[in-house]
Amino acid sequence: MTLYIFKDSDKQVKIGKIICLARTYKKHAKEMKSKTTKDPILFLKPESSIIFNNDSILIPKLSNCIHHEIELGIVIGENGKNISEENAMNHVLGYLVGLDITARDIQTDAKKNGHPWSIAKGFDTFAPISDVVLKNEVVDPLNLDLELKINGKLKQKSNTKYMIYSIQKIIAFVSTIMTLKKGDLILTGTPEGVGELFENDEIEARLGDICYLKVNVKKEL
Repeated sequence: MTLYIFKDSDKQVKIGKIICLARTYKKHAKEMKSKTTKDPILFLKPESSIIFNNDSILIPKLSNCIHHEIELGIVIGENGKNISEENAMNHVLGYLVGLDITARDIQTDAKKNGHPWSIAKGFDTFAPISDVVLKNEVVDPLNLDLELKINGKLKQKSNTKYMIYSIQKIIAFVSTIMTLKKGDLILTGTPEGVGELFENDEIEARLGDICYLKVNVKKEL
């Protein structure tokens, strides 16, 4: 099944690569007992990890501990390679609020053994995203509140101004490694407050007053 950023037929943009960043907020790096780095740490999620509003995150049979991570998402609107920071914003289509769901037990074991994180991050349903808000409707994407609630209780609260890297730097850096294409999604990392999700949890995520996402949690059958 082909997935699109916009549901309206006249605006359809096919979802491309899902590029994720790690350790982009100092307090989250500290809670994970990790160090921040000069350049962003990147990993990828498959397209099959995408779900939308009112869909369900599935706890996979291979994991006994999945965590929520709320993030600002950047949607690419114009192809580019080796993009300069000065020109980076011309490649942005819009923004969304997303979740980087992580099988924390699998990730912890991978880190301990020096293995990649792909399994921990790549399960189906592990990248819920909201509807997209176009770039020209957002005054300052690096001054937006991030808020995540589980069953009505606040679990994560921060602001995108605390990100270590600017959006311009993120786009420029990623484009030195891989060509960015229209429909690619960059999930920019999570602030502090990550925690475990359980069956039947209801999750609400907000990006300022512009993006809203609501999903629930079920066990994989």
